[in-house]
Amino acid sequence: MDSDYHFGNKYYKYFDNKVGVQSTYYKILAPEQSQEKQPGMEYLMKPRPIFDNPNYKGSNKLKDKVAIITGADSGLGKACAVAFVKEGAKVVIPYYNEHIDAEETKKYIENLGGECLLLAGDITNKKFCQRIVQETLNRFGKINILVNNAGVQYQQDKLEDITDEQFDWTMKVNVYGMFYLTKEVLPYLHSGDSIINLSSITTFYGDPQLIDYVTTKGAIVGFTRALARNLALKNIRVNAIAPGFFWTPLQPACWVKEKIPSLGAEAAMARGAQPYELAPTFVFLASDDSSYMTGQVIHNNGGQIMG
Repeated sequence: MDSDYHFGNKYYKYFDNKVGVQSTYYKILAPEQSQEKQPGMEYLMKPRPIFDNPNYKGSNKLKDKVAIITGADSGLGKACAVAFVKEGAKVVIPYYNEHIDAEETKKYIENLGGECLLLAGDITNKKFCQRIVQETLNRFGKINILVNNAGVQYQQDKLEDITDEQFDWTMKVNVYGMFYLTKEVLPYLHSGDSIINLSSITTFYGDPQLIDYVTTKGAIVGFTRALARNLALKNIRVNAIAPGFFWTPLQPACWVKEKIPSLGAEAAMARGAQPYELAPTFVFLASDDSSYMTGQVIHNNGGQIMG
């Protein structure tokens, strides 16, 4: 890979000999780096993601609401949790094993004057999903919003390189975990409540190096649409977000380090994004602002996929 770039707000020229990407100019989110384990640790990232926009002022759109946000110890979930708290919600954060990130997020939320419950465990385990719901009810007495955000992705060049174990794990985390937790939460949701699922831009152009991940994110779109119709007359809305490339721990934990500088380069806006840029979309789908929206997929990707 040949490159000529300077980290920051400047555009840079980049040419990837391996995949033959044409030379272009775009903004870089981060220099080359990688992590060995999924779903990745935010505290190890350089630079750290920007999860809060100091200019974002809440207006009680989620006052007294209780939200469960899986994987909100870091990344997009963390930005979602912070925005929800600014809008008056209380948040529950089930996470896997990223204890440092989780504690940092909890402290940040509490410094904002919010309430946050951390629960460490594996969402592929039905009993843990049952525990999430029970402890949420014990602490806050209700559930109004579920954000199925947690997920894993692994880069593999060929289908033959995807082991049965990897395929099984990706399916379990991204699909089974969503199914188990949604099923446990559903009896406690009422008219006006909301479910938000995380799909991905990769579903809509079919990333050739993320075949199993794309499969799960496509399943999430189908799940969202079917469940939305199933719950529509109860006025429980179900929508999805298909983010483009955001600077989250999932990126260095998935891609080879050489790919990191080019993430988001194919977007019309010629850049990837920071987590805080997705936070208002979560708020929109969780609040009454989207009261007539269900079964939809919102594309927040800098113009990489249009239509």
